[in-house]
Amino acid sequence: MEFDCDILISGGGIAGLTAAAAFGTAGFDVICVDPAPPVTARDAKGADMRSTAMLQPARKVLENAGVWDALAPHAAPLQIMRIVDAGGAQAEPRVSREFDAADISDAPFGWNFPNWLLRRELVARLAALPSVDFRPGTGTTSLFTRMAEARVGLTDGSRVTTRLVIAADGRTSPMREAAGIAVTTRRYGQKALAFAATHPIPHENVSTEIHRTGGPFTLVPLPDHEGLPCSAIVWMDDGPAQRARSEMPVAAFEQEMSERSCHLFGPLTLVTPRNLWPIISQHAASLTGERLALIAEAAHVLPPIGAQGLNMSLKDIATLLELAQARPDALGDAAMLRTYHQARHGDIQLRVRGIDLLNRASQASTPLARDARAAGLNALYGLAPVRRMLMQMGLGVR
Repeated sequence: MEFDCDILISGGGIAGLTAAAAFGTAGFDVICVDPAPPVTARDAKGADMRSTAMLQPARKVLENAGVWDALAPHAAPLQIMRIVDAGGAQAEPRVSREFDAADISDAPFGWNFPNWLLRRELVARLAALPSVDFRPGTGTTSLFTRMAEARVGLTDGSRVTTRLVIAADGRTSPMREAAGIAVTTRRYGQKALAFAATHPIPHENVSTEIHRTGGPFTLVPLPDHEGLPCSAIVWMDDGPAQRARSEMPVAAFEQEMSERSCHLFGPLTLVTPRNLWPIISQHAASLTGERLALIAEAAHVLPPIGAQGLNMSLKDIATLLELAQARPDALGDAAMLRTYHQARHGDIQLRVRGIDLLNRASQASTPLARDARAAGLNALYGLAPVRRMLMQMGLGVR
């Protein structure tokens, strides 16, 4: 039987591009499609202003994809994760605890990168791989599978015959829907604002998550911007309030975000556009269909707490790649896909439930619930074995 490629990847976001680079570097013939060409410049219209903390296990995936050396000069290491509870009557810290990577490792927890930069380096890597055919501006329209192959219709009218389809096409995944795989979704009534800001007080490679009613306000270290300390910020709160903030005059927004940060880094200055997106939790009933594997947001969506989302996606990719390399002649067969589901489903369920619990705790509005959240943070931090276990779980170790 003749195939157009070994693997068709539907989706050219960070996860899809990483999967294409990883499988292409491993010698598989890959076609990667996405209806929206990636935005790879910081100041370009539509640039993704979010950032991603690549935790320790992610580095190996990026090395295997041949992209780590290009990313490393832009990395902002995350040595300490600080959690602050500011749930009192005033927006000021009342409990602050620091989790130091030195307690469990010689390396930082991870390294932070702007999302637009990740896309830039991944696209450059794909251009250097003769085994990868990246087709931005082309999407998927249909999926037909049988035991030995999958046929995928594309928006340009062509059809690709492949051994394995990897769905990395987002929370409304066309390939998942075409396969009839159900999802469970929880909505929180929250939206997140993502942007970058400079501040006079250095972050010293500390990621800071400040909890107050409505959701966390998280500052993640970035390299300096125009000589000033800089952080990527994700601010979660009720949807209507965030929609209003996304349209606020810059001066008023800077004042409000500085207050929400408890002035821990001094006055914040906005240096990028503000991106707004809804917060949901979602997971697929199955990670596979016939000749189909779901990864990233096609498989799981989480609120942006604890840097879990994309790191889970990279674990999906690492697991699939390991299985593909172990039995390349059986790429995409039922046994491989069954093993992939068994390897990832339990971990995904655990993390979806855990982040859901943390997010609902972060939304607490009554004084009693806010006090319980602060007491819980104190208790977890005070028990050294529990603290180490939580840090290891955060890195992906069960």
